[in-house]
Amino acid sequence: MTASPERFPISDAREAHIGLASGLRLRTLHRGPETSDSPVFLLIHGLASNSRMWDGVGSVLAAKGHRSIAVDLRGHGRSDKPDDGYDFDTVTHDLCELLDALAIDTAIFVGQSWGGNIVVHAAHQHPDRVIAAVPVDGGFIQLGDSFPDWEVCAERMQPPRLAGMRGSRLESAIRATNSDWPESGIIGSLSNFEFHDDGTISPWLTFDRHMLILKELWMHRPSDMFASIERPVLFMPADSGDVAWTSNKETAINAALGKLKSGRAHWFRPAHHDLHAQHPERCADVLITHYKNGFFS
Repeated sequence: MTASPERFPISDAREAHIGLASGLRLRTLHRGPETSDSPVFLLIHGLASNSRMWDGVGSVLAAKGHRSIAVDLRGHGRSDKPDDGYDFDTVTHDLCELLDALAIDTAIFVGQSWGGNIVVHAAHQHPDRVIAAVPVDGGFIQLGDSFPDWEVCAERMQPPRLAGMRGSRLESAIRATNSDWPESGIIGSLSNFEFHDDGTISPWLTFDRHMLILKELWMHRPSDMFASIERPVLFMPADSGDVAWTSNKETAINAALGKLKSGRAHWFRPAHHDLHAQHPERCADVLITHYKNGFFS
């Protein structure tokens, strides 16, 4: 089935659908100079999200002379949607194959939420490809600690059934809920959905595939990996104002920093979970600062 045309045109990125050695095709958005002395920032979205959530960050990076590649992971956005391969080993292998296809040896892996856990996993499993890992309000997620039983986790964390909702209603809700976001963030959020000719929407990530990934996230234990990760890790967590949740994040991140050979945390206070969409310029500036001060070396 052919995907519907891009509802929100992309004006400042080079779009490409990259075929991997496995046969999978991933949609990518390229910004910034094709050749540069600085490394590539590989921008990885969260669960049920898409590459366009990084539009604002990618644009700022490009304006300041840095190259970035945002990717729709398997099952998401405009990439291929197989019924399997949603475990962390396979998803990180996809990213390494993507770098191979683009003739890029190494990159700074930046990932939000589930994507944060992905970049930690990549730094652990593929240190030869990862210059540094930057989990954005993620990288420490261990759902199994909060939900010892998968059935309880599945019931509490399953996504809402939004397929069939009117697109206009969805857009109104997103704009009302995120009134302080720049337009790039609003468009990024809307791009999590396919807009149909009849005016309805459906998530690009199907419910069944969402649940497959959720179970993998429930089983994932990044805390077991930190002590053996050699690459620098920069956490960029969000303080949403929820005191208990922020305290839990602080505990998890401080424990990670105690194990990592090279780790830092740069908090965004206050900020939404999707801080890369809410504060793209600040997010990009933190990435550039840590590149220039040598932390990613």
